[in-house]
Amino acid sequence: MSRRSLVSLALVVAAAAGLLAASLAVGNRPLLGLDLKGGVEVVLVPVDDPDRPVAIGEGDLDVAVEIIRDRIDGLGVAEPDVTRQGGRVVVQLPGISDQQRAIDIVGQTAELRFRPVCAPLSAGGDGSETELPGSPELPDPVLDDRGLAPCPTGIDLAALPTTSSSDDLLDRFVVLPQRDDSGEVVGRYLLGPSTLTGAGLSSAERAFTNQYVVEFNLKGGEQGADKFDELAAACNQQTEFCPTAQVAIVVDGTVESAPVVDEARFGGSGIITGNFSEQEADDLALVLRYGALPIEFQDPTDPQSDSTSRAVSATIGGDSLRAGVIAGIVGLALVFLFMVSMYRLLGVVAMLSLGVSATLLWVIVAWLGETQDLALTLAGVTGLIVSIGVSLDSNVVYFEHLKEDVATGRALRSSLELSFPAAFRTIFRANFASLIAAVILYWLSAGSVRGFALMLGLASVLDLVATYFFLRPCAQLMSRSPSLMAHPHRIGLPTREEAMPAGGSAS
Repeated sequence: MSRRSLVSLALVVAAAAGLLAASLAVGNRPLLGLDLKGGVEVVLVPVDDPDRPVAIGEGDLDVAVEIIRDRIDGLGVAEPDVTRQGGRVVVQLPGISDQQRAIDIVGQTAELRFRPVCAPLSAGGDGSETELPGSPELPDPVLDDRGLAPCPTGIDLAALPTTSSSDDLLDRFVVLPQRDDSGEVVGRYLLGPSTLTGAGLSSAERAFTNQYVVEFNLKGGEQGADKFDELAAACNQQTEFCPTAQVAIVVDGTVESAPVVDEARFGGSGIITGNFSEQEADDLALVLRYGALPIEFQDPTDPQSDSTSRAVSATIGGDSLRAGVIAGIVGLALVFLFMVSMYRLLGVVAMLSLGVSATLLWVIVAWLGETQDLALTLAGVTGLIVSIGVSLDSNVVYFEHLKEDVATGRALRSSLELSFPAAFRTIFRANFASLIAAVILYWLSAGSVRGFALMLGLASVLDLVATYFFLRPCAQLMSRSPSLMAHPHRIGLPTREEAMPAGGSAS
């Protein structure tokens, strides 16, 4: 056996053993999914809004499903199952650690609006969303061609009630609150009509500039950047449309921040500040990046809501997993007996090769579970079981090539070395076909089916690694053993005389 082959054998065994030891040392474990370990299931029911001009249709729900799935992918939750069931959206999040954060993100409408600040108000006053007798009323705005309106004057600002969610309209004056981390109102603002919404955004990312902020970029033209610059110019010059020189950044009816506009032109980008924590900035950027939901859902955390959220027990899935593990052990034992009876020492090498690829696969799955929240579901387990057959097929292809070479009269030692290139071409094509199928299935599917495709794809790649860097050197090592060459039955191969047909001759 060449020194190069010996080195590759040592390296692949050392890599598999070392990575397994390191993975166990740092505590990496496969993250079990909803059907194996549990998770959270959220059922979202649309708000029944009689004032909605158009009834909620299937198209609205389909768009909501896509946005929610994108948000969950942004959270790092692997294999989420988001489906539309009638007039509801059902979200299943397997193996997620921070369930409350996921629930909050899933149904958030995340409607972003930019409004000029007419006046800051105290958190006190009436502070309610109910107009008490004698409360001043906000006038109807007189909009110019930019969509801006002069701020109202001559009214008792302190007595203004907070605008209710049903009256929080784009083209109206509103009074909206600003809240602290606990949700308490710390201030209120009288705001002018909104001339720009989150529809004008092209991207949003969390950044750190002495504090956590959200940087956003606007779409070009009248839809985004030009409209923002019109608002910025009105505020920067402290006109009657924006006497405070502040622009309020409003998300879902709450003022996230109200920065002073220090430039009349921003060129299509800006920053949202609001004393955010890192996670709050991430969450805000996430929901803004993937857009506002086209419909509003009832709060799943509200006991009076039709929307619900619940932790999912893994009892049934756990029983299925135990049954699958037992079946897998029995199946592997039978496969081991078959391979050893058919190929003797080569069968043992085949099972060792399977062990190398399985070890590497376990390390990768455990690492992805810890770092990317990849959840292993029953569908993924099915993919792992299928991968056993894929790996053993590669060994059988090589062994049968050996038999054919011996049958043609080639010496056993040269057959062990020279038949591998032809066999590996067949093995490569078979695994590449499996990989193509796995990639297409992963691309076109969603939910747990992706788990099956991912496991099948990983197993196909690792099978090539184990075959080339473990099986090939082992076969070459056996070819250097005089004892095995003198007794080919020990490696499951016939002698040249037994393999050749009656009346044949060796060349």
